Amino acid sequence: MSMLKDVFMSLSQNQLLNSAAKKYGLRMGAQSVVAGTNLEEAIKSIKELNSHGIACTVDNLGEFVFKKEEAEEAKEKILKVVEAIHENKVDAHISLKPTQLGLDIDFDLALNNVKEIVDKANSYDIFVNIDMEDFSHLEPTFKLLDELAKDYENVGTVIQAYFHKAQEYVERYQNFRIRIVKGAYKESEEIAYLDKKDIDNNYIKITEWHLLHGKFTSIATHDHRIINHLKDFVKRNNIPKDKFDFQMLFGFRRELQLKLASEGYNFTTYVPFGNDWYGYFMRRLAERPQNVNLVAKQVFNKKTNTFLGIAAGAFLLGRASKKNKRK
Repeated sequence: MSMLKDVFMSLSQNQLLNSAAKKYGLRMGAQSVVAGTNLEEAIKSIKELNSHGIACTVDNLGEFVFKKEEAEEAKEKILKVVEAIHENKVDAHISLKPTQLGLDIDFDLALNNVKEIVDKANSYDIFVNIDMEDFSHLEPTFKLLDELAKDYENVGTVIQAYFHKAQEYVERYQNFRIRIVKGAYKESEEIAYLDKKDIDNNYIKITEWHLLHGKFTSIATHDHRIINHLKDFVKRNNIPKDKFDFQMLFGFRRELQLKLASEGYNFTTYVPFGNDWYGYFMRRLAERPQNVNLVAKQVFNKKTNTFLGIAAGAFLLGRASKKNKRK
């Protein structure tokens, strides 16, 4: 399983395959976990989820942004999402990735782009979640949040439980709305837990702390054992339901999503959309063994296997080529 994860993580960073995936579109299997390639399709999915009492956080997907023009284009697309949420009066907020808005180009560029989005969202009382990426972007993203928090209250971020310093991060942003996840990127053992049991234990630890001491906690996991544990925890500690929500990804464990919403819990589905779906899709396959199993049940078909077979072949050929060069 570890090798499979490495394959998918490496594939997620392959720009050539990302370009090819755009040509194939979502018909290669990602349509089950990505809510369409355009805003109209995304709003339709959001309305359907809202009809079941489920809120949404919307991510206009984007990868490999290294040009100012691309960052500006991404900003304009997200501003349109903000407008669409307001105009359609749907229960939704925004999730965005700083690198999509220029963090790998220039910090001030990214800050200005994100600030424009947060300002527009604030005018409509829409929350903006600053997503976390890999460790190299951790502190720059925290710095973005710190700058935004000087003028706005409608911002929060994500804490990844696999980091050794996750407890420190949770305490640092105690007074923010925080989404807690396990972590989706490949990191070294020097900075992150690699064993599933260690990650799960840390996830529970920091989530319980933030539930007791934080402003608002988004419990983002598909693990029903952790969910049941935390349901018992909030009951024992008399934590009101308006202090937290459960979150899952679009296309994963729909029955459990509906069940939690029907039980009166605040529930939010992470709704990704857009033509640039490839990197997101590959990380979902790599993220955790149970996610791979979920996708295998809900996504895989003959066409998907063909596409992933080509992708895996490209990955293995690339590794072989590197080995030959070293020889």
